[in-house]
Amino acid sequence: MQLYNFISFAGIFILLTFAWLISRFVFGNRDIINWPLTCWSIGLQILFALFIFIVPAGIKLFQAINDFAVIVLSTASDGAKFVFGTLAAPPGTEESLGFILAFQAFPTIIFFSALVSILYYYNILPFIIRQFAKLFTRLMKISGAEALCAASNIFVGVESAFTIKPYIQKMTRSELCTILTAGMATVASNVLALYVFTLYTQFPSIAGHLISASFLSAPAALVMSKILFPETKTPKTLGKVVDIHYEKDASIFEAIINGATSGLKVVFSIVALLIAVLGLVALIDLAIGGVGSKLNIWMEITIDWSLKGLLGYLFYPFTLIIGIPIEDAKIISQIIGERIILTEVASYQDLATAISNGKLIHARSAVVTSYALCGFAHVASMAIFVGGITALAPKRTTAISKVAFKALIAATLACLLTACIAGTFFTNTSILFG
Repeated sequence: MQLYNFISFAGIFILLTFAWLISRFVFGNRDIINWPLTCWSIGLQILFALFIFIVPAGIKLFQAINDFAVIVLSTASDGAKFVFGTLAAPPGTEESLGFILAFQAFPTIIFFSALVSILYYYNILPFIIRQFAKLFTRLMKISGAEALCAASNIFVGVESAFTIKPYIQKMTRSELCTILTAGMATVASNVLALYVFTLYTQFPSIAGHLISASFLSAPAALVMSKILFPETKTPKTLGKVVDIHYEKDASIFEAIINGATSGLKVVFSIVALLIAVLGLVALIDLAIGGVGSKLNIWMEITIDWSLKGLLGYLFYPFTLIIGIPIEDAKIISQIIGERIILTEVASYQDLATAISNGKLIHARSAVVTSYALCGFAHVASMAIFVGGITALAPKRTTAISKVAFKALIAATLACLLTACIAGTFFTNTSILFG
């Protein structure tokens, strides 16, 4: 095991200990640890990562999944090219005008939303989700409802709450924290396509890595949630396998229409968030930067007073913990830190820029960071998930709102835990950019 692999491996236990310390001494929770959940969550993550990074058959499967995802992604751009013409031509093609997020990446969300609806209509995704839910329920001693929600979040986003709609009303606060954490620690498959499109030119194997990150993050979310908010009551569905609650479309055409419409709503939400959040951050940076520059002169120090810079300082220790080489730690800590405010879309774009500009010395940094960013763990997403779930259970609004911040912390730690798992097994001879 090389040095940085060992650091990532040690980071798994450092993050778990850090989560326990926060739970015990900051939130004042009782010292209750669900050992079956903790052991099986970490064990499943390690086995999965070992398979895709080390075992030859797993590496071949990883590459096949990556190639298939890229092929599907290329077909997604055909509709965009018809509507937007050369504006939708991806970088590297003859007629390309360069990378344009709105015309090249966002249309893939609409396409993949329709594709997911088709997979739901033919009962393919529900079948897969049920198997993961059964696995989580039987091995980890958690409720069937939160297991089902976590399994759903591997493939879909805030829509996962619909699969457990009948159970939300009677969930314990720990369960509510878990479903929020699972939502923010993972990403929806339609948005996953956006990240692939953003990074594919600089990082050809990104699709496989992000798909594996989606699977790794679900058990990571479960363990971090239960450490930060341990279960002290008996959930109604504890140890029980519950079935998916969803309304099936009347026809395949209705499924496509509804899926595409949902994708369009996601696009508008992302556009609105980026415009609002990036503008507000620029305004805050302007205010902080003016005061900070004077402090730098007065105190004869050099501090980056932008939000990105300050968050970079906050996340610098965690960047080292997940196994990022020290030469790349400064820029990566800013990319990981800014996700809390700017969303993972901006962070993945900054990662792509750092790779293309040659700012990263180690290939390992790009791979491990792609895992750390693969989640909706940011303030805007917290508001979206709280709003979406409270709409399904209005009487639980107060309880859901009270656990939201804990869930955000748990989701952030879960994403870092996933990065540690990937960093433990990644080597320069396993899976690189190509």
